[in-house]
Amino acid sequence: MKNTTFTRLASAKKTALKLSLAGILSAAMIGGALPLKAYAADYVIDKKGMHAAIQFKISHLGYSWLWGRFNDFSGNFSYDDKNAAASRIKVSVKTASVDSNHAERDKHLRSDDFLDVKKYPEAVFESSEFIPGEDGKATLKGKLTLHGVTRDIDVQVNKVGEGKDPWGGYRAGFEGITRLKLKDYGIKKDLGPASAELELIISLEGVKQ
Repeated sequence: MKNTTFTRLASAKKTALKLSLAGILSAAMIGGALPLKAYAADYVIDKKGMHAAIQFKISHLGYSWLWGRFNDFSGNFSYDDKNAAASRIKVSVKTASVDSNHAERDKHLRSDDFLDVKKYPEAVFESSEFIPGEDGKATLKGKLTLHGVTRDIDVQVNKVGEGKDPWGGYRAGFEGITRLKLKDYGIKKDLGPASAELELIISLEGVKQ
């Protein structure tokens, strides 16, 4: 008799457990009782179509602006407008691709006076935090490795736009601006106080994967 009662109780508990699990699953399916984690979408920077640019400007003696760019770079980022704080980015730049529209000056920029491209062929930025602001603006925090030195930097970001493209894909684009002091990255060539730092301007368009 005792064995029969025990068997009935065990069977009843199993049935209740099954019903409980079924109820949880049903609630999740019809009512969203189990919240899903939001993930940012992945994008590859459009290097192939070159809808991206990494440029810089630096004062020349305090009299004018010298503009330059890096022609060879690649990277990817993740972004979701509904979960912007989860955004992240990594960009790699080939330092020998520096281009200031002047061959002799570019040769000097590649030398050990400045970028020392033979010793440091790549510069890398990898984000650590994305802080959304208002009207598409944000602050992007991360580490920049340049000339063998890694430092924390903040990039002021402005979302340019996102949406479908004519080829059936989906794109998102951003612009970022930051300022770098040359001496912070071990570049000791003295160009005068007006040229102690440069402004870096990054314009990136990514294709959703």
